[in-house]
Amino acid sequence: MKASPRAHARVALAAGAGLTLALLVPGTAGAATGTPNVPTDLYNAYRPCATDPGAPLVLAGRTGVVVEGIPSHTDPEVSNLTEQFRYWPVADPAQVGAVERTWAQPGYEASTRLPVLTDGQTYAWQARTVDPSNSAASDWSAACYITADDTFPDQPPTVVSPNYPEDQASQGGAPIHFEFGANGVPDILGYQFSWDGTFSVSGAEIGEHGIPHASDPFADPRYAVRANGLGGGASVDLIPPANSANWIQDLYVRSVDRAMNPSSTYHYRIRIKPDAPKITVLSHAPYGKPVTLKLTPDAGVQAASPVVGYSIRRSGSWEPITVPAEASGVATVTLALEPRETLLVSSTSTNGWTSQRNWWRDETDTTVTVTSAQYPAGTASAGVPGTFHFAPKTEGSQIASYTYSFGWGDQPTTVAAGKKGELDLSWTPQHSGWYYLRVHATTKDGLELADSYYFFGVSS
Repeated sequence: MKASPRAHARVALAAGAGLTLALLVPGTAGAATGTPNVPTDLYNAYRPCATDPGAPLVLAGRTGVVVEGIPSHTDPEVSNLTEQFRYWPVADPAQVGAVERTWAQPGYEASTRLPVLTDGQTYAWQARTVDPSNSAASDWSAACYITADDTFPDQPPTVVSPNYPEDQASQGGAPIHFEFGANGVPDILGYQFSWDGTFSVSGAEIGEHGIPHASDPFADPRYAVRANGLGGGASVDLIPPANSANWIQDLYVRSVDRAMNPSSTYHYRIRIKPDAPKITVLSHAPYGKPVTLKLTPDAGVQAASPVVGYSIRRSGSWEPITVPAEASGVATVTLALEPRETLLVSSTSTNGWTSQRNWWRDETDTTVTVTSAQYPAGTASAGVPGTFHFAPKTEGSQIASYTYSFGWGDQPTTVAAGKKGELDLSWTPQHSGWYYLRVHATTKDGLELADSYYFFGVSS
């Protein structure tokens, strides 16, 4: 809840059925001139009070109800007032209770809380302003009427989708049409729903002079819908959220009554057939050079609503790349990729539908081929000077150098490659034992390729 910068400070109140409504202690010297005014802008639970006894405001009473009004005085010099509230069950007007708010600021909402109310009972309440300097009191305001409702709906809502039957595989691309029903609960006011199982809670913003402005709990069609009548149903068309696009989607739905008491939650599972776009490589440039990809939408998604673009998420990056599509839904994109980089690609349709994600990774083997006549891999050979031949496995790679070491603790050494991107390395063992040759190539563009490992032994 937001508070106005000028919102008055809240203070503790005296409350209870035993509070006297008699005038306060007789005035003293310096008492104000003028008279207190009847409080205005009456609210209960931050909503305007209902003055029609035949149409009381229905509220939860289990924790009491906040009541408030703006006290004022005809003397502009008065800065401290008391606002008193009295309340009673309409069925038994003799059972009057009272609460009050002291140290109230003229011209600003003064609030207190009625105690816990009995479920199902209708109550009336009034407010008046008292000047504590001389015990003068205004008339009582017109009565406000509230009905306490602490009975939660005893059934979850019914949830049906004609185009995405529950727990059955369906073609994606079109909005999911849902029909909600009250399931026999007569006082259902509306329905709340979410894709993650959490539900929004309505509140109020505090405006000028502390006047509350309660939010409409059904104002946002992404999360709630009002029933077509008390105890009636409702329908919505929903698009699953893009950040959770998957072949399984779960919608959580609950109904709420006039007091916003929620029912238990209905969990509706949607299964969507694979609808990710197809990824095709159009260019086979030398490794490390930009690659061109063709993105083609799923036919069912394109038929339901034309694809207007694609979202590409690269491994190691949170920021997606957006690529616009042609009228056919097809798009091409050229990207410079890191070794073994993975791409996740989804399509976005005109109606907002986001497809499942397809993934693509360049599987080109960028390791180095290592051979040696004197020291074949996996065998132990006599300790003689040897030659190790390094060559790239990727055709067309522009290799500038090789970096190698003959043991985990050795400092790596970098040697320039020959004209053909290969290298013959002469090496003489310093001792007998097993060696672990580790080597990788670096391209002329500075791209470091994958490591290769070559295990061999030297006999004494």
